[in-house]
Amino acid sequence: MRDVYIHLVSDATGATLQGMAQAGIAQFERINPIERLWPLVRTKRQMERVLKDIEDHHGIVLYTLVDPVMCAMLREFCDGLNIPHINVMEPIIAGMSSYLGQPSRNVAGLQHKMDDIYFKRIDAIDFAMGFDDGQNLTGIETADVILCGVSRTSKTPTCIYLAQQGVRAANIPMVPSVPFPHHVLALKTPLFVGLTESADRLIELRSSRMRIDQKQTNLFGNHYVHPEHVEEEVQNARKFFREQGWPIIDVTKKSVEETAAEILVLLQRKRHDAETI
Repeated sequence: MRDVYIHLVSDATGATLQGMAQAGIAQFERINPIERLWPLVRTKRQMERVLKDIEDHHGIVLYTLVDPVMCAMLREFCDGLNIPHINVMEPIIAGMSSYLGQPSRNVAGLQHKMDDIYFKRIDAIDFAMGFDDGQNLTGIETADVILCGVSRTSKTPTCIYLAQQGVRAANIPMVPSVPFPHHVLALKTPLFVGLTESADRLIELRSSRMRIDQKQTNLFGNHYVHPEHVEEEVQNARKFFREQGWPIIDVTKKSVEETAAEILVLLQRKRHDAETI
């Protein structure tokens, strides 16, 4: 394995940079990335500390800086040491500026300002936590999305991820011998999505969970990981989803981000269809 320093320099939180860097490095084998995150770099003094670390630990530099003075300072320093540097926002801003016919404002951190979009995300996170695992159904009709699935199909983390995108997401578990709430089925506004997973993967996840939390063993007993029982759970849930006409997403080989992306496309399509009626 080869150690590679990756300096991430941002005038905001650096979350965008981290995502881009991780997506890029994933394409290369036998690499051990060592991230050096430098968020909220907005003054020359802060930049000087960054430059000192870059000098001490040579590696590629990725940055999202909108201040031309900060950009020039970093760029000239890297050029002097022959260190590769990439302004990942530059082509995006340049392309948008050309298309829109107006210059960028060059104001740091605008994407994180406390505006209506920010408070919408906070509200969505509160909503997801309040409507997790079917524990509360009062007010669930205001959900944008309702996820359903048997235990350990990533319902909760998917809801939290969707909430970070400003989507009000609730989830209801499919529990053997427990009827699905009929009044929820009558709702027309939320998008219902059924999440499913292979029985083998569910058994693996459930077994791991039971080793960590003894309460799970006491609550569910051995049938929770019994192959025939789990397979029956999965098949019954799939049958129920098909009967309701809900879209079904198999999360067996999907990350939470990939599942959420599919749901966002489905939600966009539903909203578009509603607008054209």
